[in-house]
Amino acid sequence: MEEKTNILVTGGAGNVGSALVEELIRDSNNYVVVVDNLQTGSRDKLPIANYDNLKFIQCDVNIEDEITSVFHTFSFDYVFHYAALVGVKRTLKNPLSVLDDIDGIKNIMNLSKNTGVKRVIYSSSSEVYGEPVEYPQNEETTPLNSRLPYAIVKNIGEAFLKSYQQEFGLDYTVFRFFNTYGPKQAKDFVISKFINAALKNEDITIYGNGSQTRTFCYVENNINASVAAAFSDLGKNKTINIGSNVETSVLDLAKLIIKLTDSKSIIKYLPALKDGDMTRRNPDITIMKGLVNQKIYTLEEGLKKVLENTSFMLS
Repeated sequence: MEEKTNILVTGGAGNVGSALVEELIRDSNNYVVVVDNLQTGSRDKLPIANYDNLKFIQCDVNIEDEITSVFHTFSFDYVFHYAALVGVKRTLKNPLSVLDDIDGIKNIMNLSKNTGVKRVIYSSSSEVYGEPVEYPQNEETTPLNSRLPYAIVKNIGEAFLKSYQQEFGLDYTVFRFFNTYGPKQAKDFVISKFINAALKNEDITIYGNGSQTRTFCYVENNINASVAAAFSDLGKNKTINIGSNVETSVLDLAKLIIKLTDSKSIIKYLPALKDGDMTRRNPDITIMKGLVNQKIYTLEEGLKKVLENTSFMLS
């Protein structure tokens, strides 16, 4: 009988984390342990069916005693560290809570090193680029211009992974996630917020004039590339942009959602955010394209898939 692969997913009750868990448990040889403090995640996002290769533990990775007991109960082969305080407005309002996530990173790295984990996979963010000076944003050549606490913590996380590899030989993969959306996304992110308003025919509010651009990656494409990188030499000790490279203005996004939902919503403009609303995002996804073995969804195709299941956004 083949030995199980034990995998820890921190933050596994979030939008991307829960989609990752769903993909991992498809392989019956994987035994997946999910930990989440449920501050922004929800158990409802995890698969409902009874899987004998899935276990959920409510736990805060930033509290050493709590996460230590999880590591000592299971012998993990791989660790996906996706737990973090997320959301631009939430992280701007709670800078000290964001900085607490450094404790979680240190806990995960020390415990992984001490318990024989083969690789730590870390969810970093496009925010590490700050207001970039180069397009497309390449993993190796674009200078990191982190200013906000959230971005700085992600940058620190990347430094921890590289340092532990150098000092202890603990392998890693860093994913710099650009906007990733899906049907389970929390209500305070741009796509879910716009869809929620459009379905209720409420005003859609935009900060500034809406000319700021983002790229939007459907969660299925994110997971497909991430899993391919995490378990192969292709992602070993590498930093990889995960996202779409098609820029869309926030205003055009709002207009597209109004069109697809046949909404009567009116677009209203608010003063621009003082911090955290970068003018452009456009990643170099050359590495990611080599990992994806499925169709990359256009924004319109992805939005239609989200609109087939909006129960999380409307709940």
